Amino acid sequence: MAHWLYKSEPSSWSWQQQKDAGAKGTEWTGVRNYLARNNMRAMQIGDKGFFYHSNDGLEVIGIVEVCALAHPDSTAKDDPRWECVDIRAVRDMPNPVTLKDIKANPKLSQMALVTSMRLSVQPVTDDEWLEVCRMGGLDNPPV
Repeated sequence: MAHWLYKSEPSSWSWQQQKDAGAKGTEWTGVRNYLARNNMRAMQIGDKGFFYHSNDGLEVIGIVEVCALAHPDSTAKDDPRWECVDIRAVRDMPNPVTLKDIKANPKLSQMALVTSMRLSVQPVTDDEWLEVCRMGGLDNPPV
């Protein structure tokens, strides 16, 4: 299993909307960056990820999982270059973890969220996953 981070502006797609999508989940559409698209192509069913509110909030607020493999992005019209996965909400982060706290933690200094801030879909190492989960109050994080 791999771990990921998905960035979304709450005014466009919030954590509450993700939770409201239920067990079926929803397409993670609109990604128009080749590296982010390739990250989604590498994902497997059951991979877990952080749901991160960007611009407004700047915090890891929940955990999601991949529930459908990469497929054509329905918002890409007739452009086959763009793909997306489907994700569903797993659980709230008991204590949202802010970008400020992530940047202040030396264990997370190489995390893509710190080094590649603009990338909307990012890999998260196992150690980063466990550290952010610990910071968020998850004693037994989903793996």
